[in-house]
Amino acid sequence: MSLPLAPKPAIRRFHQASWDEPVIFELSTPGERGVFVTPIEQGVRDAVGDVVAALPAGLRRAAPPALPELGQMRVLKHYLRLSQENLGADLNVDIGQGTCTMKYSPKINDQLIGTPKLTAMHPLQDPADAQGVLEIVWSLERMLAEISGMSEVSLHTQGGSAAIWANIAMIRAYHEANGEGEQRREVITTIFSHPSNAAAAKAAGYEVITIFPDAEGYPDLAALKAALSPRTAAIMVTNPEDTGIYNPAIKQWVDAAHEVGALAAYDQANANGILGITRARDAGFDVCHFNLHKTFSTPHACGGPGAGANAVSAALAPFLPGPRVVREVAADGAVSFDLHDADARSIGSVAPFHGVIPNIVRAYSWIMALGAEGLLAAAEIAVLNNNYLLAKVLEIPGASAPYAAGRRRIEQVRYSWQELFEDTGISSEEIGIRMTDFGMHYWTSHHPYVVPQPFTLEPTESYSKAEIDEYVAVLAEVAREARETPEVVRTAPHNQTVHHTHHDDLDDPERWAITWRAYQRKYFGAGAAGRGAVRLETRDAETAA
Repeated sequence: MSLPLAPKPAIRRFHQASWDEPVIFELSTPGERGVFVTPIEQGVRDAVGDVVAALPAGLRRAAPPALPELGQMRVLKHYLRLSQENLGADLNVDIGQGTCTMKYSPKINDQLIGTPKLTAMHPLQDPADAQGVLEIVWSLERMLAEISGMSEVSLHTQGGSAAIWANIAMIRAYHEANGEGEQRREVITTIFSHPSNAAAAKAAGYEVITIFPDAEGYPDLAALKAALSPRTAAIMVTNPEDTGIYNPAIKQWVDAAHEVGALAAYDQANANGILGITRARDAGFDVCHFNLHKTFSTPHACGGPGAGANAVSAALAPFLPGPRVVREVAADGAVSFDLHDADARSIGSVAPFHGVIPNIVRAYSWIMALGAEGLLAAAEIAVLNNNYLLAKVLEIPGASAPYAAGRRRIEQVRYSWQELFEDTGISSEEIGIRMTDFGMHYWTSHHPYVVPQPFTLEPTESYSKAEIDEYVAVLAEVAREARETPEVVRTAPHNQTVHHTHHDDLDDPERWAITWRAYQRKYFGAGAAGRGAVRLETRDAETAA
């Protein structure tokens, strides 16, 4: 008995809501209030006296801040309208976010971090009154140590790039402690590792050597061995790389680094397809990091906040950032948790306070809900989804997956529209903009564009087959438009609240205005009105045209 064929995925009608919503400062009406601030308690006044005068001079404003004044209803309408003018993971299929691993974050986790037991806490609260939070931090560190195979973990860093910076800082401290700090001045990475590895090493004063793929599309082991020397401080590699390719010789890479006395750092931001399958320490790595806001399902939240986790071998444990959460057992068996200063050899604090607690709680909840078997299942489904998507995308004329041709990928793929571009002149960026007209998100890649006309997709384990089919159907439709009606793609978006940006604005700091005050000063303030007004009028005229 044959099963009925699945219906062809429909392309949804979509049009973004447009409210022509002013900046909140323009909505301000003097005297309106959304909330009345609770007066300072009399007991505090009696103890402190003039509360404002008691503040250090550096913390006191010369004048009250010029904040917008609105009632609660107007604030609510303003932000709900803005939310309707956005795409987001709760509204659309977000597999086009590429290496950012956008997955579903269970709403119960938001409820957990919304409890006053957490939101009302202060980072400087006495550890005796923060036992629950400290226990979660300590427990999550133990879980991540098991997941990575490492000896110790710190949740101190507040994002992926911050964690990479902590990695290179620990590597530098380790070599300095061994008297080789001046000798080891080079760091080796690969072209498809996250750029933050090269950037962090460069910022730390190292010379960066970049390895390109071999003829088969894999990280070139021979090129690595040729680059290694007693000057090498570390290799810093992402695996799977941002192409989705897993380096099958990764153990040989680590062994080769160790042979010359270098350390091996594993960027595991792309760990979503290997949870429960392989571990950093099993390949011999000395240090690794996770992005909790990727693999462990804590939301990116419009670019932040993130949460980083640094995991190290026993040899590097003294260099972990701090303070550290410690578990103490009293003589009577009572268990408590405390914050201790980091080891004297530690790289010290790399962020205020101790990690991003809401995201740490979310990640803890996600792991506890899934368990070891669930983490493995998530990785396996992510790999299945990704390879199904790979097969479907390669059916679209003009799409390809460069490097390691014909091989499976792990949790993402960096595709190319180069053939379509040569045939039509329509770029990957233009296709991405047109995708928003269908309510879909799409990402190209990190610069430089080593893969020509790139687009990077990662479906994770969150999306169903039906949603993947829907996304592919939209990709195929836009590719068809590029061949048959290219002007429709070239002039997109048509159903959005935004229009084409002017790239020359991005390259001229004189035009940047990232705050309301900077906008007023540069475009409407004294000495800026003439030049700014002309630019705005020109922009309006171009938009109207």
